Amino acid sequence: MNWPSDISFAHPWAFLLMAVIPLMVWWYIRNINNQRHAVNVASLQATKNVGRSFREQLFRFMPALRMLAIAMLIVAIARPQTYSFRDNYNIEGIDIMLVNDVSGSMLAEDLKPNRLEAAKNVADQFISKRPNDRIGLVAFSGSAFTQCPLTADHSVLRQMLSFIKNGIVRDGTAIGDAVGIAVDRLRYSKAESKVIILLTDGINNSGFVDPRNAASMAKQYGIRLYSVGVGSYGEAPYPVKTIMGTSYSYVEANLDEDLLKEMAETTGGKYFRATDNQSLESVYQEIDQMEKTRIDVSRMSDKNDLFFYPILLAIALLVFEILLRYSLLRTMP
Repeated sequence: MNWPSDISFAHPWAFLLMAVIPLMVWWYIRNINNQRHAVNVASLQATKNVGRSFREQLFRFMPALRMLAIAMLIVAIARPQTYSFRDNYNIEGIDIMLVNDVSGSMLAEDLKPNRLEAAKNVADQFISKRPNDRIGLVAFSGSAFTQCPLTADHSVLRQMLSFIKNGIVRDGTAIGDAVGIAVDRLRYSKAESKVIILLTDGINNSGFVDPRNAASMAKQYGIRLYSVGVGSYGEAPYPVKTIMGTSYSYVEANLDEDLLKEMAETTGGKYFRATDNQSLESVYQEIDQMEKTRIDVSRMSDKNDLFFYPILLAIALLVFEILLRYSLLRTMP
């Protein structure tokens, strides 16, 4: 609690009663000279230079205790309160399957350091920006496999992403199989939104599942597919290992954009083309904006009454006055 900014009063009009305090002061000053006790003495000469004792000064202070007690009772009537707030978050996450091509053509270096590493880097950034979502990973070339199932443990997911590389399965491009596996991972999901992000640089030339059938299955289960075609237009430098070291040849872009567009449109998604690192980053940023986690925030407040504090203080002041009046400041009749 920040005093006094967090305190409010339920009945602030009660402070008008504070006008009683100046009236009590005026009444006390007006009648103080009439409240003396008389003692018959032969002469006042002996008390001429005697100052006021501590008891006399304390006696004059007694009305202040009563006035302060009345002020505290008025504050209690005003009913001081504090409010504490808490936010309740209702997070509706999104389940996302990343489907990454790891075929040999992904080693082309029109993106830096190559298409595969560039794809892994932007996927890693994408994962780091979505802490409330479950994300999984499918890797594919000539066949497809689940590298990481849907998980909220993004540290494990990012580690598994770093492990994918070309050569872990036979070469080729099994787009239909990869999307089919991703659909199977998402079909029982209870998430508000289910998404597949497919990244490839080739044409479907392997596997058992037709890519169009895989897209139809995704639509059936309410899964939206975003397809990303990666690679520059024309030729791209491709490293070739020889006994003399690494040399470079140039390969033509071989991307079936019509198929990728059709798959995305079937599911209500969108097709993107990334020809360099910057455009690839922009693609994932756009998808990130399109698929935002829904967070509903409701603010709750707790009210705490504080009126009993001034009441306790008023009672303590009145008790203190009574104790003084009938003990240390007791007067003879």
